[in-house]
Order: sequence, then structure tokens, then C-alpha cells
Amino acid sequence: MPEIRAVRWDGEAIVLIDQTLLPSTEVTVVCDTVDSLVDAIVRLVVRGAPALGAVGGYGVAVAMLEGQREGWDGAELDQAIDRVRNARPTAVNLAWGVDRVRPFVSEGVESVVVEADRIAAEDEAANRELSRKGADWILANTTQRPLRILTHCNTGSLATTAWGTALGIVRELHERGEVEVVHADETRPLLQGSRLTSWELTHDGIPHVVQADGAAASTILRGLIDVAIIGADRIARNGDTANKIGSVGVALACADAGVPFVVAAPSSTVDLATESGDDIEIELRDGAEITAFGGVQVAPDTAAGYNPAFDVTPARMISAIVTEQGVVEPATQPSVESLVAQEAGA
Repeated sequence: MPEIRAVRWDGEAIVLIDQTLLPSTEVTVVCDTVDSLVDAIVRLVVRGAPALGAVGGYGVAVAMLEGQREGWDGAELDQAIDRVRNARPTAVNLAWGVDRVRPFVSEGVESVVVEADRIAAEDEAANRELSRKGADWILANTTQRPLRILTHCNTGSLATTAWGTALGIVRELHERGEVEVVHADETRPLLQGSRLTSWELTHDGIPHVVQADGAAASTILRGLIDVAIIGADRIARNGDTANKIGSVGVALACADAGVPFVVAAPSSTVDLATESGDDIEIELRDGAEITAFGGVQVAPDTAAGYNPAFDVTPARMISAIVTEQGVVEPATQPSVESLVAQEAGA
């Protein structure tokens, strides 16, 4: 099977798999302006913290090329770059990717693209390493074989530059012959689990079922799950993690059932400047994503939708946080500094 590449640079623009149309339609979107890129980010054409890191890097190049075409001055270019940086507030990687390449703007587009390429390559390498470390930890801390795994949202190749984080661990375990079945939560509000995770699991031939988010706690408490593995869009200094809405419910059920709850993300997702989950801004999306779906109204016209995109899982409910740098068990080791790459200041 060919590797899934959700984000790539074609020399003049960012080419994205349009994740809003999966699994029924597989098309790409070309973003060669800041407007088109911000629109793609906001509409979730591209999503997932690691993928957004690469998009942030390449997005600076998009802004520079558009600025050359339009004759922008320095202030206009800075404003355009900030629009990319701030397109989604909860996932730290988007801003991180922009900030990492921004010092190269004075050297020209080629230097910015080279650094963005490094972000993408490092992300894939980090994903594969964290998947090995995560799989090792899970096998050392579970007894059931093969494993019955629950995952929430999409954390595979579509959410990264390649391979995946939480779903990368699932892939690693599958390659080791240790997976019986994956329970993929559908994941509201846009069904990233049923549309995207199931699409990737099908692509890789991994046995799975799709279940409603509301079924997750029952599935765990009935003893049908051996480990839950999710991703993260931001990890605070104290080990609190932000992930797709519904994650904390999975964590609560795992805590009650004594099932390991594992969070997997690259070290770039660890935000040492954010002290705790209380300081993480939660993105509130259009309520119409809840009251309507696929253009069909599913609630009364007068009903308002409450649509937080993320929630925060307290560190005390997390069995292990995995990055390419290692594994931390927050209950006994609340500091996450060791999970940050040395070049990032650990």
C-alpha cells in the first residue's frame, strides 16, 4: 500500500488531501494563497496537530510567494503570516511550525521551505520512534493478547506528515501481531473517527469496528477494551492534555475500569509555556456542525449548538504520555520536561 501523505509541498503551493470529503471522495486541495490556506485549516481540510505543524512551516512560504506576487511590504507579510499562525488556537503545533521557520524569512522562500521540509521529516521520524516506545510500554503494562484497543478521533497519517501518533502505535502493534480489534470512536462533531480513522485502518488491513462516542464508556466498563490510545493537540507543563472533545470521557471510564489510558504525540506538542490545562484555550466551533450534518438539519431550526472542539484530560487520569523522547507516567512523574526534544529547550 502506498504511504498516505496528507500534506506536501509542490514547489509553489501546499497540496492537501481534503479530509472533509473522506471516505467517499479522495481529492486534493491546492493552497497557494493565505486565504485558501486559512480556509482549509478552519474547515478541517487539514487537521491534526503534527500535520498542522508542517502546514505552519509551509504556510509561511505560501505567504511569502503571495506577497511577492502582490507586492506586499514587510508589515503586510507579517500580518499574513500571523493569520496562518492563529488560524486554530488550541493546537500548539500550527503556531510552533510558523515560529520555527519565521527566522528564515529574511533568507528567502527556499530557506523557509528547507526548514519546513525538516519539520515534516522530523515528524515522520518522531512518529515512528514514539510508536515503538508506546508499543513497548503497552505490552509491558497489559496482559491480554492480542489487544483490544480503543482510540478517539484521528491520529494517523492524515493527522501527521506520515505514519501517525496514537494510530502509529496501533500500526506498530499490528505489525507485531498484537492487535485483535480496534474500537474507533466515531468522534463528534465531524466524525473524524468513522470517516478518517476507519478509512486508514481499512487501508492498512487492521480489524476494527466503529462505535458511537456514547458507547465508549460502556465498552470499557464491560471489559471489552485492554488499552485506550489517543493523541493530543497540546500537552501542558503539568501533564494535562487537550484532545478532541470526548477524550476526557474515555479517560474517566478507563480510570474506573483500571484500563491504561495512553496519550501519544510528538515532543513539539508539549507546551512548557502552558502551566496546566486551565490555561489551554478551547476552540469553539460553529454550532451548526452539531445541529446539522451533511447539509441535513438534525435539530429544530431554533436550537443552538454548543460545539467545543476539544476537552482537557487531567494528568492524574493519564497512565502514560509518549513522545519520541520517551514515556512519562504522570501519576508518579508529573513533570513532562523529559518528553521535549533537547533542541527545543529541555
